[in-house]
Amino acid sequence: MNPHVSRRVPSLGLLLLGLALVRSVVPARADVPEPTPSEVLGVMERVGDWQLANPSKHDPKDWTVAAGYTGLMALAGISGKDTYQEALRASSAAQGWKLGPRLYDADDHCVGQTYAELYLAYRDRAMIEPLRERFDAVLAKPSSITSYDFTQKPGDAREIWSWCDSLFMGPPTWMRLYAATGDARSMDFAVSQWWKTTDFLYDRQEHLYSRDSTFLNRHEANGRKVFWSRGNGWVIAGLVRMLQYLPENHPDRARFERLFTDMAAKVVECQQPDGLWRASLLDPASYPLKEASGSGFYVYALAWGVNQGLLDRERYGAAALLGWKGLVSCVAPDGRLTHVQPVGYDPRHFPDDATEVYGVGSFLLAGSEIYRLQVLEAAGSHHLTLGITNPSPFRRTSQTIELHLAGPGQGSAVIPAWSGIKAPVAIDGNGSRIIDSQAYGGPQDTEGSTFVFQVDLAPGETRRVTLVDRSFLPAVPAPLVKTFVRQVPERFNDVAWESDLAAHRVYHLDLIKGEGTTSSGIDVWSKSIRGLVVDEFYRRGDYHNDHGHGLDDYRVGKSRGCGGLGIWDGTALHVSSNFSGYRLVTTGPVRSRFELTYDAWDAGGRKVSEKRILTIDAGSPFTRADSVLSSDGAQPLTAGIGIGLRHGAGNTLTLDPSRRWFSYWQAEDRDRGHIGCAVVLTSPCDAFVRESGTLPKLTEAQLMAIGDEGLPPEANELALVQTGEGGALTYYFGSAWSKGGEFRDSAGWEAAVSSFAEAATSPVTLAWIGK
Repeated sequence: MNPHVSRRVPSLGLLLLGLALVRSVVPARADVPEPTPSEVLGVMERVGDWQLANPSKHDPKDWTVAAGYTGLMALAGISGKDTYQEALRASSAAQGWKLGPRLYDADDHCVGQTYAELYLAYRDRAMIEPLRERFDAVLAKPSSITSYDFTQKPGDAREIWSWCDSLFMGPPTWMRLYAATGDARSMDFAVSQWWKTTDFLYDRQEHLYSRDSTFLNRHEANGRKVFWSRGNGWVIAGLVRMLQYLPENHPDRARFERLFTDMAAKVVECQQPDGLWRASLLDPASYPLKEASGSGFYVYALAWGVNQGLLDRERYGAAALLGWKGLVSCVAPDGRLTHVQPVGYDPRHFPDDATEVYGVGSFLLAGSEIYRLQVLEAAGSHHLTLGITNPSPFRRTSQTIELHLAGPGQGSAVIPAWSGIKAPVAIDGNGSRIIDSQAYGGPQDTEGSTFVFQVDLAPGETRRVTLVDRSFLPAVPAPLVKTFVRQVPERFNDVAWESDLAAHRVYHLDLIKGEGTTSSGIDVWSKSIRGLVVDEFYRRGDYHNDHGHGLDDYRVGKSRGCGGLGIWDGTALHVSSNFSGYRLVTTGPVRSRFELTYDAWDAGGRKVSEKRILTIDAGSPFTRADSVLSSDGAQPLTAGIGIGLRHGAGNTLTLDPSRRWFSYWQAEDRDRGHIGCAVVLTSPCDAFVRESGTLPKLTEAQLMAIGDEGLPPEANELALVQTGEGGALTYYFGSAWSKGGEFRDSAGWEAAVSSFAEAATSPVTLAWIGK
């Protein structure tokens, strides 16, 4: 990160010689060998393994290590080995997810890129809280420094992005925080400050950046301006990492892309015959040593540009592959990456075997995009690009995309048979990361007929995801398991299910025999971690007390609990007994789905039975209920979908005026936090009704004798809904806990319910947009 020494201005003869040399070294690329995806991944893993076995001696929060982490994170996104992501998570947790000590310095922010990307995988708020607090502090009190002059008081200019390397360290971190939180202030800051730095350091004739103010008028021995390879490598790689998270509908998107393509064109001119770049881009003859770290960033950027369709495949793809060949030549048999100029070393003189963790980072970033390039090349016509558009003016996180290979669905929701994709894998359209996904039988039980994965979408944004057949990938990372369902024979055949945000259970007929409890309401288990808790709760047995991950403090009784239903005859609610049958459709990692059967019951003179399919997706507190109510009468049924209202004061019931949803925020029970429940309908209900006839009346003495669980329900709030054709009915129910971290008060819960209801009626649009 230290500036290099200045060079003298040469004679005209030397200048002309230098220009001739630059032109002569632009390499011919027709015979660049094409590495296979297996070869690319193999050498990446060898380098990554060496780095993990030989950790840097720098502080893990230092920029050098942070840059290395970016590459390891990219490797984790394509490797079948979980060691890279686990190592990053363990190291980050050991640092308390904290940044470097300086409030404003971009170098001390860089490690936040990895924290934010880990958060986007795990959605654990602890991973980004220190980053969020730091950037909130910067926004609340921006640096008073306005001059980009590096000769002023030492350190002052570093409070703003006054040196070109900072464009890799700072802006991509702010953009990742935006992606994690949806707070547009982070994106706005990154964009505005990027252009301020560019206005000062970018040479619009050469399409390159000076290192800092002290280099604006320095020249090399051949008379050309000084533009350092690694410095411009930081910039163009930073551009990539900005564009990965800048929404495609952002007003500055085209401007950033023009800057990227202008720089890429210049970078290709500076490539040497061995595929690498020298320390000084415009005077390579004066710097004969190979240098891998700057070269890695260029290969990364060029390959990414080709993969995005921003750069021509023939010219820039060949340059990227030639560069990759040069980088691989710097890998020792044991996986050590060599020819990396260390910090502070003279760029003309450093050991051939020198390595640094930031060089490994650039190498792995380069490899990740070369890998994608070669996977898609190998797949040929067996890959497709799907455009996913958010039509709404609000952000969607963990939006599930459902596609079909066979069975129901037509058009954009069906993977075309002609594509040859039989075992799809989803690749992030903005990078090489393989997205967690799941294939399962679906309603027709056709093996692999339904394929689901998730994306985050900014307001009005279109994101791209590439689908490729699994056969073209040497490895696929194991997905994080975020949903789960099972029947629990060790506890009267309950069925319990969960996502990373909510957990529920329902009761089998065996519970009546075992404990005498008759209830078809839906129970809530409160969880405080993003991990799965169902098996832990049952294994421990003592789930009415919080042992660190949550508890069961919800008393469903004979109420509808959180989203149960009954049949309304105009004056009374008629409810079924406990469920009798269970069938598993699929369990995790992205989606869990199962079917329950309820035997016929008397619904005010009509016999009614029910089959109900319940579906929960990762990242959602809501379960979808697809119910089919069969009866011995011809008239449609009126279902009452309810939430149990419990005894006591301080509870908050909110009814949506449009009659599409209602929510309930329970007053805190002792020190056990608040529980939120909600029902969201797919069409407006006929009315909301308060009902209490199905619930027992408890005396004060009985209330005083309540044990571990919360206070009992005393009424049901019902949404009355007419069944559709064939007795079909679809709705959602969900729950939250104030100690769980996502929804800490009634206002936050109601806002989440309202947004979910709006999203449920405004689905994303899908379109195949090319290969």
